[in-house]
Amino acid sequence: MRERVAELINQEADLVVCGEAEDANGALQAAKSLSPDMAIVDITLKDTYGIELIKQLKELYPKLPILVLSMHEESMYGERALRAGAKGYLTKQEASKKIIDAIRRILRGEIYVSENLASVLVQKVAGGNAQAGGGSPVDALTDRELEVFQLLGAGLSVRDIAERLFVSTKTVEAHREHIKTKLRFKTSGELLRFAIQYTLQEK
Repeated sequence: MRERVAELINQEADLVVCGEAEDANGALQAAKSLSPDMAIVDITLKDTYGIELIKQLKELYPKLPILVLSMHEESMYGERALRAGAKGYLTKQEASKKIIDAIRRILRGEIYVSENLASVLVQKVAGGNAQAGGGSPVDALTDRELEVFQLLGAGLSVRDIAERLFVSTKTVEAHREHIKTKLRFKTSGELLRFAIQYTLQEK
């Protein structure tokens, strides 16, 4: 997918891909050495959560425009990505048709989102229902809790998640308890079954 996106961008006379990375650490190193005019970030990375990478990039390079290109539907991550500092959100299914337009609009200083997400955000600003537009049951989770929730749904154990996120098992267990409370499950087994079902639906 990364190669296809690069090919589409490099076909434009005034755009060029100056670097690529397959994980967050590589992305941070590339941003430092290449000083790009824009970054395109995925949500699912090998070594961390894309939302965390966006936050790190914005902290280091506040003026760097970021477009999220993800397999996940915007209903789950669109608003979170924008809150983290991204200027646009595009699903991979739409990439071949819309990515050049999204890049150009973001480079002009605009924000690129679908009409549906724009409508949801406007309703929230206007004081409408937070669940407008078909809100997700996981909307109440923090970014880190959502990450733990997804990793549980992917079949990782508490220990595996702790190693993946570079935190203690107690921290992961605490997140799991908070998630369970927010989603109103009585047992960890109920939470795990829901997480697996939810994660499968998002693929």
